[in-house]
Amino acid sequence: MNLTTEHDHRCGFVTVVGRPNVGKSTLVNRIVGRKFSITSNRPQTTRHRILGIATNDTSQVIFVDTPGIHTGHARALNRHMNRVASRALIGVDLIVMVVEASGWSFDDDCILERISTESAPAILALNKIDRIKCRESMLPVLDDVARRYDFAAVVPICARTGENLNRLSSEVESRIPVGPSEFPEEQFTDRSESFLAAEIVREKIIRRLGQELPHRLTVEVERFVDGKRRTLINVLVWVERKQHKAIVIGRNGGRLKEAGTEARLEISRLLGRPVHLEIWVKVREGWSDDEHALHGLGIAE
Repeated sequence: MNLTTEHDHRCGFVTVVGRPNVGKSTLVNRIVGRKFSITSNRPQTTRHRILGIATNDTSQVIFVDTPGIHTGHARALNRHMNRVASRALIGVDLIVMVVEASGWSFDDDCILERISTESAPAILALNKIDRIKCRESMLPVLDDVARRYDFAAVVPICARTGENLNRLSSEVESRIPVGPSEFPEEQFTDRSESFLAAEIVREKIIRRLGQELPHRLTVEVERFVDGKRRTLINVLVWVERKQHKAIVIGRNGGRLKEAGTEARLEISRLLGRPVHLEIWVKVREGWSDDEHALHGLGIAE
């Protein structure tokens, strides 16, 4: 029997922050129970502020997934991502900082400095504990982070497998304010179907590429039409150089075809209906270091 009343129900905004590739999007996707933010083993995969909404009988936690805060990059795209992540710390009810369990880094110091200027309490999630063979070796790391900042809680987790995420969720829910839900129960993100489709295409492509090229690639939905039998989606993949176009397409078009097939199937599952997906690759030189281009492509909002 559910004894929760409107006076017990909790709802709050929780920003998830950390350096690139520490598992923020994997973590939030796992807690929300739906994939709304793309993932890859490439740093800086997330470029936008995206809400992931986890609703149950007693609470609604609105997670704010953010790009990884990073240093040493001067392009307009990198500046944009850092701005997005920093602004997402303002005015939220709670902050979850994600750090790799293997140890603290210089970039973690930079992020902690930003967190310390905000009034919201912060929880530290030590991710990727599955890579730690001897768990006792984490004790010095736990002691180290406890001395660095007065975290409301420190929770070792594995976002990939879900280990200890129930504890993290409990710590989060207990620290958000009492109040009604902000979103309908069935809604799991604030982003449109068109946006999610573009991100899925980008994910499938960058997972097949090398380390540098993913940052010089973006995806734009040119057409998104719901028909009686299926949804028609036309997508443009923008790269910065002609040689990048050849790499994305692959030999005899094989790489793009594989990515497109995988993307189409995932988008179809997401939408719950058949999808016809067409992808073209085009060159737009210097887009990643052009503020106007970032706005035109829908990256800088």
